[in-house]
Amino acid sequence: MEVNYNLLSKKGFWGDQGDGTYVNPVLPGDYSDPDVIRVGDDYYGISSTLHCSPGMAVLHSKDLVNWRMIGHVVDDLTSIGPEYSYNRMNRYGRGVWAGAIRFHRDKFWVYFFTPDEGLFMSTAADPAGPWEPLHQVWAVSGWDDCCPFWDDDGQGYFVATNFADNYNIHLFKLSEDGKELLHDSDTIIHQYKGSEANKLYKINGYYYFFHSEVRLEEGVEVRVVMMLRAEYIYGPYEEKEIIHTHGKEIDREPNQGGLVQTVSGDWYFISHQGMGGHEGRPLHLLPVTWVDGWPIIGNDTDDDGIGEMVWGGKKPINGHPETVLSTNDDFDRAALEPYWEWNHQPRADKWSLTERPGYLRLYACQPIDKDHFFTVCNVISQRAYRTVHNEATVKIDISGMADGQEAGLCHFAQTYCTIGVQQQNGTRVLKFNNSGTIEWGPQITVCTLWLRSVWNIDGINRFEYSVDGDHFTSFGDAYQLGWGNYRGDRIGLYSYNCESEQGYIDVDRFCYETAGAR
Repeated sequence: MEVNYNLLSKKGFWGDQGDGTYVNPVLPGDYSDPDVIRVGDDYYGISSTLHCSPGMAVLHSKDLVNWRMIGHVVDDLTSIGPEYSYNRMNRYGRGVWAGAIRFHRDKFWVYFFTPDEGLFMSTAADPAGPWEPLHQVWAVSGWDDCCPFWDDDGQGYFVATNFADNYNIHLFKLSEDGKELLHDSDTIIHQYKGSEANKLYKINGYYYFFHSEVRLEEGVEVRVVMMLRAEYIYGPYEEKEIIHTHGKEIDREPNQGGLVQTVSGDWYFISHQGMGGHEGRPLHLLPVTWVDGWPIIGNDTDDDGIGEMVWGGKKPINGHPETVLSTNDDFDRAALEPYWEWNHQPRADKWSLTERPGYLRLYACQPIDKDHFFTVCNVISQRAYRTVHNEATVKIDISGMADGQEAGLCHFAQTYCTIGVQQQNGTRVLKFNNSGTIEWGPQITVCTLWLRSVWNIDGINRFEYSVDGDHFTSFGDAYQLGWGNYRGDRIGLYSYNCESEQGYIDVDRFCYETAGAR
């Protein structure tokens, strides 16, 4: 019987099914703007992080289906510019946009643009890090979606979109060390409405320039995936659509991504897809076939030479452990796990893993704007996934809180919702806050408190609390997790004080359990 992978995906199945097949998405969370390469029999990917720090997530896989985060390229977002700092927090939805990862001269290279500050790059011998200090290649605004390429003779090239100038796509030569663009080589090689998602490859002697653009299909504007092909890098290029996209509600528009070939010679496309849901833009895997020298992404179901979305199928490679989304962090390591990211660059003196070993200490900071959650610094969070059942529980010691302080568990994207404790005049009270709509709960007289968030596949969240870790009580109204600033929902921890720089909480344990892939 033929398996309906589309139906399985809608029901919340994802990733490795344990029987040699997989269901898309392979990661049901916000891993936007991916690129992927193979080095030996290992696969490495990157994903944009925008205003979250550390920046530019790095992932690893052995089979293209099961992935895990291994690090980040950018340790300190203020190396990009001052607007990312805790005292400005002015880069929501901007910051580290789509980039590319390549392996060249025994090193990993990552390039990316921010829309305001320009082009940056870094290299590393180990993709898990450490990465070299970030190098600004070009101080410029209005550019995005770049990719380096080194030809057989060693000459480096670089392709990128100037979205501020009618989406012209430019091709440059790179300097020998890869740290400069040779601007006198600048050539516009393509232009169309919304042209971006650029990747450049050389396969079987031909240059292939991958990108997506916005076209009118069946009376609806959709993002269309295109490939240009030429014998010479400057063209002339032939053009071909390589996968049909039918809109966000039907196939979720696979577009931004990268081509990769397995050791056995098979080709695949790693892509993000998104429809503005609480899960953001999840990671998908599609097979690629070659016909007459052109790649076809997905299945060519109607024999028109253009692929269609594939929602699952046979795994590329078997025998590797399945992805585990659940995280159980006791904060007993010297560094944070790579799945944690801060909202903008945190204030370094307001958090610690060493002051009380085995705990994450979060000091209270004064927000930039009083009672404005999106100006609260040192909010630490991770991706909220889309599975049939999701449950995040944090155990915190609140004995170090001070008057004026509030701390607890939060969700945020375009809006926010929190469950926490606020202290005034030595009294601590439970507080629920849905983007400014507040509900007060009971007085909290214990020093240890458990807070929990539970949400379903539709992103409907309920908060709970417990004073003993065994019996939980629901508190506050239901909250719809959402999308905002080009990100899916984040689940995290916060601590701030509108009156003074006083108080802290100690996070003992954070347990995030999700439903399995099947």
